[in-house]
Amino acid sequence: MKSTVLKPSVHPLAAYIDVLESGKALLPESAENVVEVVGVLKSYGIVLDAYSRNLNYIAEEQFLVLFPFFKYFNGEVTLPKLIRYLWHDRINFEYAEYCMRTMLWHGGGGLDSYLDSPEFSSLVEKAIAAKLKGNFFMQGLHKAFPDFLPEQVRMLAYYTGLGQFWRVMSDLFMDLSDSYDRGETKSISDVVDFVKAGLVAAASLPITYSVKIGPQVYDILPATANLTFLPDVAVPYVEAVFFRGTAFFGTVSYNAQAHQIPEEQREFAYGALFADPLPIGGAGIPPTQLMQDMRHYLPEYLHEVYRTSCRGEDDVRVQICQSFQKSMFCVTTATILGLAPHPMNTSDYEERKANRAYLEGWMDRFGNSRLDWANQPTNRACQLFPER
Repeated sequence: MKSTVLKPSVHPLAAYIDVLESGKALLPESAENVVEVVGVLKSYGIVLDAYSRNLNYIAEEQFLVLFPFFKYFNGEVTLPKLIRYLWHDRINFEYAEYCMRTMLWHGGGGLDSYLDSPEFSSLVEKAIAAKLKGNFFMQGLHKAFPDFLPEQVRMLAYYTGLGQFWRVMSDLFMDLSDSYDRGETKSISDVVDFVKAGLVAAASLPITYSVKIGPQVYDILPATANLTFLPDVAVPYVEAVFFRGTAFFGTVSYNAQAHQIPEEQREFAYGALFADPLPIGGAGIPPTQLMQDMRHYLPEYLHEVYRTSCRGEDDVRVQICQSFQKSMFCVTTATILGLAPHPMNTSDYEERKANRAYLEGWMDRFGNSRLDWANQPTNRACQLFPER
């Protein structure tokens, strides 16, 4: 007689598979974790609002502007604003572009596939022809290098794809913060459930993109492409930014003979779930820009946690990075549970077996991540590296 009892997993990370099968999060329950996750996601939501607005502005208003000197100004170029920018008293939009280029490079999902389609090429050529009308120099350049401008449009499609994704996530994280302030979100499980519900609600939102050139509007990502939020943008984002990422310049050698980075993109493990938080604050480390932006918008209850640590605010960017990694394990949990083939509480043997194979596939990706660190009872920077 065939057994209907699912045997324990023999996966090296079987303990975390058990956690997910029980419907719990990859981040353990604790009052401190809740404060850190909700607080850092609130500041992240504010920053993502600025990032998404700028990415969408560039895609829509800076279409094929080859030298967009004022692309970070969102169309509001004033002397006081210019002085603040030159003094670097501003949001670091460069980090948003870093994430966009990481997604473009790693690809994946329906958006990446559509950008290689004949339909996209046809739409792009129509938009390029309208943009270059009367510009004989650029028309000649396009004829001599026919792949250059279409590649710029491919990149602009990722600008708007990421911008639309972050628009949803910004609103979701701000709603989460409001729920916490009202006393409705009290645990890590509540956080995961809230994020999962938000992702499910937004799953089928259409991802479209069009530009106005003269009096006419040209589709770049039309509604007929059937691109949607979750499979075509959100999942590729998780893959590119949470898992793969890119090696940070100055930390490893890009010399092929040094063999310090993998030869295959699929083997990259430099994403947010893997990154060592200690280099944060160093020049050339992209997440430093994000942590610097988030530092300005920390809720007071989280700021107080950092101030009262043994190093105070001396290593606040590192502490923000650690809290951010905790929050991303919550978001990843919500993504895993939301994409599962069957509910985790199913009693059907075959469904549980399918869920087990699905979870083991995810756990194959977590081998060298910060997952074990996040599950240690004490993992703040000052506790790991106490003052001597």
